[in-house]
Amino acid sequence: MRLVLAPRAAKQYQELEPKLQALVDKQFKLLLDNLRHPPLKAKKYDEARDIWQGRVNRDYRFYFRIRGDVYDILAITKHPK
Repeated sequence: MRLVLAPRAAKQYQELEPKLQALVDKQFKLLLDNLRHPPLKAKKYDEARDIWQGRVNRDYRFYFRIRGDVYDILAITKHPK
């Protein structure tokens, strides 16, 4: 598997603090190793649009699609609690 950031996600990533970027990087590595890795808490977010949600930390989530052997990262945003 490989990971591709959409332009929106790339912009959002660049706007994060370095400490949060490092945490996102860690979670992306976990995603590449195992979609079901417990700290990711990955789940189907929108069945109709085939969008998944993964956890960065308590306050941030990332959204992605699975396309063949690619994880398309769509967004990295604050969790709307």
